[in-house]
Amino acid sequence: MRTLITNATLLDTVPEPHVVEGDLLVEDGRIAVVGHGLTADHVVDAERAIVMPGLVDAHRHVWQSVLRSLNPDSTLGDYLDLVLGRLAPAFTEDDVHAANHWGALDALDAGVTTVYDWSHVPHPEAALDGLREAGIRAVFAHPDRAALDRLRPPAHITLALAATGPVYGPVEEAVHDWKAARDRGLHISLHATGTGAVESLHRHGLLGPDVMVVHGNGFTDDAMQTMADAGATATVTPAVEAQMGHGNPETVRFRAHGVTTGLGVDTVVTVPGDLFSVMRAALPGTPAAEVLTMATIEGARAIGLDREIGSLTPGKQADLVMISTDSPGMAPVTDPVRAVVGSAGRGDVRAVFVAGRRVATTSAAARERAERVRARLTV
Repeated sequence: MRTLITNATLLDTVPEPHVVEGDLLVEDGRIAVVGHGLTADHVVDAERAIVMPGLVDAHRHVWQSVLRSLNPDSTLGDYLDLVLGRLAPAFTEDDVHAANHWGALDALDAGVTTVYDWSHVPHPEAALDGLREAGIRAVFAHPDRAALDRLRPPAHITLALAATGPVYGPVEEAVHDWKAARDRGLHISLHATGTGAVESLHRHGLLGPDVMVVHGNGFTDDAMQTMADAGATATVTPAVEAQMGHGNPETVRFRAHGVTTGLGVDTVVTVPGDLFSVMRAALPGTPAAEVLTMATIEGARAIGLDREIGSLTPGKQADLVMISTDSPGMAPVTDPVRAVVGSAGRGDVRAVFVAGRRVATTSAAARERAERVRARLTV
């Protein structure tokens, strides 16, 4: 199938965010060409809209969608006690499916076409099926190696290891997990703050381009340089980190050391589920163009998918977001890059495409299921 997107302000992200002249042709789910004089049987008129690569959320616990805004003023300790300690073990298989389906629709509704789902909840098969049903592109990370061995994801979802060690588990277990993951070619991600984690990873030979560290608040300059030297990547979740007391978000320092850095929502228990608000939380000290880069191509690089997504490069997956420019919150647009980072919100998202297919971003049935789960878990 050939689809032509016309009359748009095309916003590409490589080598840096910039406007591209012309129309965009999609063929068989991939970007075929950007140019003039193109034709197709199916035409999408994107007048008064910015069309750009879909946003990449490089770290989110999608299953927590049914706990939205449960504790927006919580500390990290409060969150660990309530959400992971009390509520997560109570999730049934149906709960997990409903939560992941609704959480993926939440992401799509805000222009996120790819999410790195760090899923530390039981019933991974149900979680994976919720992502599949929503149609979002995803990296599905889970700590259960046996589960990862038996899961059979569709083509638009890849598997990864959600590592607990060496921060939340023994280093010996981490060494074993890393080897098993690398034997299968899986990406690896872990939470870490403060001192000691990177040093331990380096000491045991665990750092590498296949490893993404989430947060990194309080890392030493030496630790960040060690990550950069090893090719490891980082994802910062600035809104959650500022609220929960992790420490100052480290986007500026990571990038100063040459560490590829993505952005993530993390948990909607505490913050909104859109990457627009995350980009604004990342703005202090960072030019808008660099923030948009982190939310697109650099985020794709951080999660190991930059060859497939993150820019309008011909041959890549046609994962696109169309953002209206005529709303009271967007118009008039002087600079499309600054407008997306500084003004856009989920209400400005006009359409979302994954692999060239326009996807639904809401469902009354999915919402009702999510509401039932929330009512049962939080009474």
